[in-house]
Amino acid sequence: MQNTLNHYDNIITDCKSLFKKKLVDYGSAWRILRLPSLTDQIFIKAQRIRSIQLNEIQKVDEGQADEFIGIVNYSIMALIQIEKGHSEVPDLDNDECIELYDKMSENTRSLMLNKNHDYGEAWREMRISSLTDLILQKLLRIKQIDKNKGNTLVSEGIDANFADIVNYAVFALIHLQND
Repeated sequence: MQNTLNHYDNIITDCKSLFKKKLVDYGSAWRILRLPSLTDQIFIKAQRIRSIQLNEIQKVDEGQADEFIGIVNYSIMALIQIEKGHSEVPDLDNDECIELYDKMSENTRSLMLNKNHDYGEAWREMRISSLTDLILQKLLRIKQIDKNKGNTLVSEGIDANFADIVNYAVFALIHLQND
């Protein structure tokens, strides 16, 4: 389990590093994105990963790891948007964005620890392609919940699905580093 924590923390540190660099380049322009737009952006990345996994030829020189990092960061942005709501203008300075990023990544880390305890690190035996499929399934669930105006009868809400997506993407990145 300690090994998982070290891997997890290192992956989040790498994802956060890219997030911070993009904040310098673009500021908090992402704050104008509504939740469906973030969902679609993550969907595009997950579809591209699936395409890379299925096709022998790849025409864009960015691999699965880059896309999984994007999925982590966009999912954390989505969790921030759920908490704060979208804005009509970039309304957060970089320090506030990093604070919120840290809060959301810590929440997903805690969720991972709890689930990892209960499931006995079953993800370690999973294929990256299965993690990709689970991410796509979570995105389809989010879209359906959105169609239902956020209402569910017995299922977790949108935020829980985004948190799971973060964790699945981190697990995939750990696998990619260890292969």
